[in-house]
Amino acid sequence: MAFDTKLRMLQTQRMIMTPMLQQAISLLQLSRLELVQELVQHLEQNPVLEEALEETADPQLSQEQEAPEAERTEAEKAEEERADRIDDFDWESYLQDASDYRPQIPREELERFDAEIHLTKPHSLMDHLLFQLHLSTSDPELLRLGTLVIGNLDESGYLKEPHEALAASAGVEFPRLEEALRLVQSFEPTGVGARDLRECLLLQLETRPDQHPLAKELISAHLGELEGRQWEKLAGTLGVPVKEIQAAVEYITSLEPKPGRTFGTEEPRYITPDVYIVKVDDRFVVVLNDDGLPRLRVSPYYRAILANKAGNGREVREYLEGRMRSALWLIRSIEQRQRTLFKVADSLVKFQRKFLEEGITALRPLTLKEVAEDIGMHESTVSRVTTNKYIHTPQGLFELKYFFHRGVPATSGDTVSSLKVKDLIHKLLTVEDSGRPLSDQKIVEILRREHGVEIARRTVAKYRGQLRIPASSRRKRY
Repeated sequence: MAFDTKLRMLQTQRMIMTPMLQQAISLLQLSRLELVQELVQHLEQNPVLEEALEETADPQLSQEQEAPEAERTEAEKAEEERADRIDDFDWESYLQDASDYRPQIPREELERFDAEIHLTKPHSLMDHLLFQLHLSTSDPELLRLGTLVIGNLDESGYLKEPHEALAASAGVEFPRLEEALRLVQSFEPTGVGARDLRECLLLQLETRPDQHPLAKELISAHLGELEGRQWEKLAGTLGVPVKEIQAAVEYITSLEPKPGRTFGTEEPRYITPDVYIVKVDDRFVVVLNDDGLPRLRVSPYYRAILANKAGNGREVREYLEGRMRSALWLIRSIEQRQRTLFKVADSLVKFQRKFLEEGITALRPLTLKEVAEDIGMHESTVSRVTTNKYIHTPQGLFELKYFFHRGVPATSGDTVSSLKVKDLIHKLLTVEDSGRPLSDQKIVEILRREHGVEIARRTVAKYRGQLRIPASSRRKRY
């Protein structure tokens, strides 16, 4: 069999993602902080780019600089002569007798001085425990082992590392490490250094003078039943009324399951909205938040260099032209990002106007496809521009993704927002009788009868789980 090999030309069409197009798409999904970092990086790497700063000249200062010597007032001349006399004064001889001066601080002010208020960083759990360790013992070996134990505590104050592994790494016997652990467990906050929840709660009970008579037994032998809220089973096992079990449980819930939580080092996360929706008269106006974003422009200096064709070499010109194209594309991409964000926010105002006026009860189901068709863009573009963006409305601060969710069918034939259904379930369970809590099936019937919402029992269970509300058997109280 013979094969005929020839060269043929075939014309096809395909979309190629150029680096500049990839950059424009990536800018759409950046958060506000990430966008600022990206722009700062481009300012550092591209010499053609510069930040446009609004410089305001001080008219008074310019007048003083332009005023001739003869027009200066007598007061200004007298001030200069006084400054010259101060400069010529012999300060070294004048201050010679005062070299031993010591300020007298009142005793009461000295005792009230607290060095901790001048710390530049928050006091961590490890710092707090090490401070107590060095006050508690001077034994070098105990200090070393105590430091090892403290260094292996997690953020909640628990020791998750196996004792045998810690003892082996320290090169000591287990009893010696146990002594250091007991010392750490005696520190504040109470319960720190525990190996599990049971030990943490028992350590706290040891320091409580008013402990409940059933608390220690419940924690020691029936912690699993406590987590399952099996009050009747516990009452039968211990031979006490159910109310006694619940009174002990209330006492146990006053203990701290995570003693290291008060020393959390996580920095607070402050959210700056990308878009503001402001009500003016009877209209909702969309305003983009440009505060803090660098305003980019092409440097006039390099633009003048490119305009001078005769005075530049080929390599210099090619480099500047490449940097110029990159700068212009970045500026256009940012403008396109802002325009798309404005269009999406304006479309949200159109679809969710009732929510802006009345709140979550008027929130309607909405999909990315509906907004994309409204503004004439692709659904993926809307998805990217709503990622990690926040919008400030008269009803509060929300993520843009908050407004996109599926609907739940209603008896009237319309659809109801799933967020509204969650809010209804939360309100029903907030006002329920704790002695007779509502079951998931009962919630289904109430939603159908009173609110016209058709929803399955398993969907109620899913929404209840998302709201972190336990089942009716665990909510029951006697």
